[in-house]
Amino acid sequence: MRTATTTPADGPRRSTAHLAAETVALGDEVKPGELPAIAERFVSSPRGARLARHLAVRHMEEWGYPAASDVSCSVALVVGELAANAVQHGRVPGRDFGLRLALDLAAGLVRIEVADAASAKRPPTAPPSSYPEGESGRGLLLVDVLAARWGSAPRRPVGKTVWAEVPLEAQPVLRW
Repeated sequence: MRTATTTPADGPRRSTAHLAAETVALGDEVKPGELPAIAERFVSSPRGARLARHLAVRHMEEWGYPAASDVSCSVALVVGELAANAVQHGRVPGRDFGLRLALDLAAGLVRIEVADAASAKRPPTAPPSSYPEGESGRGLLLVDVLAARWGSAPRRPVGKTVWAEVPLEAQPVLRW
């Protein structure tokens, strides 16, 4: 019988001071009364993508947005899609992907940044059209609907950051 155990390699990586500097920053200064951004690294695997989504939901709760709220669900879906894309399309053997979340109360949004090590593979500038019978290709359509805006930027020394800004007054999300 197999039991579910977590090893240190499965969870978030703690040495992430460099991640925020490499990504497109929302603002490095934390203003009085505002919450600091969080940044974590994850193993580039489906499990890492799932853990990134769970971490996002946990931090949304800490920031006052319950897991069942529309904005938390929207953030979870966007993080899940961007992390899955980083794992599937941006994976470089031996390299992690990074997640950065920042709550900007003044702008009324949550900024999500997912950084991977693949420089050559950039996401399209617009969401691809999808065929109803297709098995994939809907992730960026979902991001496009839930985010106020999204894009990507090169990362130094290697890789890219795909980012999205989800409004705190998010549209209702269908729950399964």
